[in-house]
Amino acid sequence: QAQLVESGGGLVQPGGSLKLSCAASGFTFSNYAMSWYRQAPGKERELVAFISSTGSSTYYADSVKGRFTISRDNVKNTVYLQMNSLKPEDTAVYYCNAQRFGVSLYWGRGTQVTVSS
Repeated sequence: QAQLVESGGGLVQPGGSLKLSCAASGFTFSNYAMSWYRQAPGKERELVAFISSTGSSTYYADSVKGRFTISRDNVKNTVYLQMNSLKPEDTAVYYCNAQRFGVSLYWGRGTQVTVSS
């Protein structure tokens, strides 16, 4: 069955960096667009970054533009989120999502990112 497993979260100081990974299995990864979402306590889940199935197109929320970079490796069936210049407001659970034809089909269980001194 389809599975997405996130890793790489943790505690980091403001201004620091983290790289999240999401390993996919059970479906043809290269056919799916991928996204990272996040959800902070008491807030709705929000889209952070998107990458097309080939990696040729990306999108970023204004709040992370210039600090985060989404990428993918269609050989390793993995999508990444490089997060630099982290701020306390980036604290959230980060989720990986797979989409096809604009429909969200699979979600990971999330990885916690905490930005605090």
